[in-house]
Amino acid sequence: MTPVAPMIGQVFLSVAALGGIVLVYAVLRARAPFDPLNRRFLFALRVLMLIFAGRALIILTGIEAFRFVVLLGAALVPLAVLLLSEGLLRWHAPRWAKLIVGTGTALFAVLAFWVGDSIDPARLAGLLAFQLIGFAIGGWLVLTRDRTTLSVPENRAVDRLALSLVLLVPLGATDFLIDYLGQPVQVSPLAVLFLCWLAISLARAQTGHGAPLLGFGAALLGAGFAAGAIAIAAGMGWQGALLTLAIIGATMLLVMIYVDTRSLHSDLQSQTLLRHMAQGEGGTATEFLRGLAAHPLVQGAAFIDISAHDDLDGPVLARIFARAPVLRRIDGNHAGAEAEHIAHLFARFGASHFLLVGDAPLRLLALSLPAITAAPRTELELAALQRMAWLMGHSDA
Repeated sequence: MTPVAPMIGQVFLSVAALGGIVLVYAVLRARAPFDPLNRRFLFALRVLMLIFAGRALIILTGIEAFRFVVLLGAALVPLAVLLLSEGLLRWHAPRWAKLIVGTGTALFAVLAFWVGDSIDPARLAGLLAFQLIGFAIGGWLVLTRDRTTLSVPENRAVDRLALSLVLLVPLGATDFLIDYLGQPVQVSPLAVLFLCWLAISLARAQTGHGAPLLGFGAALLGAGFAAGAIAIAAGMGWQGALLTLAIIGATMLLVMIYVDTRSLHSDLQSQTLLRHMAQGEGGTATEFLRGLAAHPLVQGAAFIDISAHDDLDGPVLARIFARAPVLRRIDGNHAGAEAEHIAHLFARFGASHFLLVGDAPLRLLALSLPAITAAPRTELELAALQRMAWLMGHSDA
């Protein structure tokens, strides 16, 4: 390992953590910037931005004055933890907890102005103890909460973010002990990236903690194998291997955060059929369906009145659609005379899907959707569309 490797690694990890924080920050601001809980979370993210921006600037510029930014951010961490815990639990912390956190924050914020290291390591030891106390108070509030006062999603959010403490506390503590442990870099950015990923995963359609933990475990395992292979091939010692592991792990987590944030952004911006259904106009089923004509799935759709086509057997088709209101060409699970009627129907109109939208008279909506684009979500949206149109048709009657 070259002499400059630790500095390069530290800058990389700090910038990676800063990138993950910025991605999460942008998502939260776009979704609900004025929500009370979001405001508290955004404050916590700003505190983390101070720490990692300061670390990177110290190395890149060589200006020790930026150490003030790092120390100030570190002094605000317990306050951010307390505010976020109160917001998640929807109740105020005990007075003694506020007094401890408030006094400690004021003390170490003032000490941050002493940029030199003449009062270290006493200041760093005190700051480490203060942060551990702040995390302990936050953990105590979470563990002693009344779960019945929170909804299931709220309890899941509390548990999900509390999982980050499993990494954040020990890895954050090693930042203060880096000189004693002989680590090449401060590894807390990995814990912060894990926190960012858990925060993003709260907005995904997941019911438990298994998916994010499994994903993190897979990323960590992959990073470990890659770092081990590189370390053995390059003849690195444990410090070089740890540095390689940290860089690869941070890169993988940052990529995962980016992919999830882009997916969330796409969900917000995409013109899904469900969005059109929610915003559609029209009081009757026909008006409602025609109002969706701008959507690619419905554009070019044909409304079919079975009674107007002599070559179609209405009673047989009525029985078929009574069992399967959404009929797809790819199903092909019909036999006998029904199979012939279905094959003729698809060949007659060149459609891939038929949706039942009316019973009396029997009315269908024919769609042409390539199989390669028929994702499970699309099929579910079509089923919801059919159900809504059918119910509107019955209410019209």
